[in-house]
Amino acid sequence: MTEISAKLVQDLRTKTGAGMMDCKKALAEANGDLTKAEEVLRKKGMKTAEKKSGNVAAEGAVGSYIHMGGKIGVLVEVNCQTDFAAKNERFQELVKDVAMHIAAANPKFLRREEVPMDTLNKEKEIAVEVARKEGKPEKVLEKIAEGKVAKYYEEVCLLEQKFVKNPDITIQQMLVEAVAKIGEHITIRRFARFGLGEGIEKKTTDFAAEVAAAAKV
Repeated sequence: MTEISAKLVQDLRTKTGAGMMDCKKALAEANGDLTKAEEVLRKKGMKTAEKKSGNVAAEGAVGSYIHMGGKIGVLVEVNCQTDFAAKNERFQELVKDVAMHIAAANPKFLRREEVPMDTLNKEKEIAVEVARKEGKPEKVLEKIAEGKVAKYYEEVCLLEQKFVKNPDITIQQMLVEAVAKIGEHITIRRFARFGLGEGIEKKTTDFAAEVAAAAKV
């Protein structure tokens, strides 16, 4: 049996934020392989999240993020089950990270079910038109359209976007991991993002790119 060193446990804790005993058990199950141990913890988080998904989450916090100079502002409501968990440092950190991500990634919707059908049909039409011009056979056009829609979801739906501070996971996966660590059902209920001068015709500046760069520092 592979010996699990304290340093290996600490390395996994640093990467995942999971508890010491959970990290030790995951490393033992993965025979000391750090990458496999991360996957073990992620699967455990998914199981925990599934068990908690039916619980009512009416507590939580409204978090905010204001970009340097007040160019972009975000409000987001993240819910959990108890006021005790809402005051947890990990939960507060999660709320801050989600607010910063929204500022940087500028999602249009929370989840894919909110995207209007007209918008999806338009994305499909564009994909099919481009594919035809490129000489793609008719039999693959539907598959191309489906791929375009899937990509669109990843771009505009908050839960399906890659987390700006860790592109290896989506916002949904980040929530799942938070459920595993905190032990309660956690959801993002709603958000609002304001960009200075939105809707006013003027010279454009890519504020979202600035926030994304700041988030990675």
